[in-house]
Amino acid sequence: MTKIVSADAYLIDIPVETVRTDAVQAFVKQETIFVRLATGDGLEGIGYSYTIGTGGRAVLSMLRDHLLPALDGRDAREVEAIWRDLFAATRATTVGAITSLALAAVDSALWDLRCLRAGEPLWRLAGGFRQAVPVYDTEGGWLHLSTEDLVRGALAARDSGLGGVKIKIGRPRVEEDAERIAAVRAAVGPGLDIMVDANQSMTYAEARRRAHALEPYGVYFFEEPLPADDVQGHRELARSTSIPVAVGESMYSVGQFRDYLTRGAASVVQADVARVGGITPWLKVAHLAEAFNVAVCPHFLMELHVSLVAAVPAGTYVEHIPQLRAITLAELPIENGHAIAPDVPGLGIAWDRDAMDDLRVA
Repeated sequence: MTKIVSADAYLIDIPVETVRTDAVQAFVKQETIFVRLATGDGLEGIGYSYTIGTGGRAVLSMLRDHLLPALDGRDAREVEAIWRDLFAATRATTVGAITSLALAAVDSALWDLRCLRAGEPLWRLAGGFRQAVPVYDTEGGWLHLSTEDLVRGALAARDSGLGGVKIKIGRPRVEEDAERIAAVRAAVGPGLDIMVDANQSMTYAEARRRAHALEPYGVYFFEEPLPADDVQGHRELARSTSIPVAVGESMYSVGQFRDYLTRGAASVVQADVARVGGITPWLKVAHLAEAFNVAVCPHFLMELHVSLVAAVPAGTYVEHIPQLRAITLAELPIENGHAIAPDVPGLGIAWDRDAMDDLRVA
C-alpha cells in the first residue's frame, strides 16, 4: 500500500558552525523542522525545512494542528494533489513564510518517498540534467570579517577549485564596500566569480550607487539589494547597472517569481526550496526561469539544493554554507569545484538519527 499510515513532525535546534553576519541580522541558530511520513508498504520519507533563529515552533504548530492530520490515508504518490490540497486548506495564511515552510517539510518528505519507491536519486527523478554542479563559497564573506579575512577566504576558495565567493555588503559607507571588493578582486584575479549580497538593506538610490561603485570589479551578481516586495525598484536597478540582479530567498510562491521575471526585475533566481513551499513548487520556479533564460542559483540548503540544481538545465551554482554536519553522517562531496549530487535513492541526505534526537527541542 502506498497510503500514508503515520505522520509526525519535530523541531531540532542546530547551533551555527561559525559566526555569520550580514547587513540586517546575525545567524543565531538553525531551527530545523522535520516531517516523517510512513506508508503502508513499509517506506519512510523524511523531509525538512528551517528558520534562522525564530518561528520554528510556529511552523511546527502549523504542521501538527493543520497539515499532518490531513495526510492520513492519502496516497503518497499523488504529490501534486497533496500539495494543492494542503495549500488550499491553509488559504487564510498563504502566501506566507510559516505556511510555505510547513508545506516544504511535507513536500520534501513526499519526494523522499517518491524517490525511494522508484529506487532513484532525487537529481535524476526530478529531471536528471547532470550530476555535478559548480559551487561558490559564502562562509568566508560575512560582513563582520576584515578585508584581510575576506581576501584569505577568497584565496582559499580559489585554491580549492571553487568557482566563486559571495561577500556581504552594506558597510556604512559605499567606499568601504568598494575597497573590500577591490581588494578581493586584486588578490584572486579575473578567474573567480565574486557575488555580493546586501540582504534587502538598501533603498533603490543607495543600491544604484553601490552597484555603480562595484561595476569595475566584475561582480557576478548583486543579491537582494532591496526589500523583496519592491519589484519596481529591482526592475529599475536591473536597468541601471551591468551587474545581474539576484533575488528569491525571501519569496514564498511561484507567482512572486513570475512577477519578477515578466517585469525584467531579476537576472538570477535564488529560489529556496524551504521558503517557496517545497520541491514541487521549486521545480516550477526553475523551469519558469529557464523559459526566461535566467540562471538558478538557490539560497542555502546545499545538501538538498545540489540535487535540484543538478536536475534542471537552468541550475547554475550551489551555495556552500555547511550547516547540517551536526546531524548528518556524511558531508557533501566536492570535486574539482563541483558538488556531486547523491546517487542513492531518496533525497540522499544521510541523517544521524542519534544526533537528531540529542538536539530535539519539540
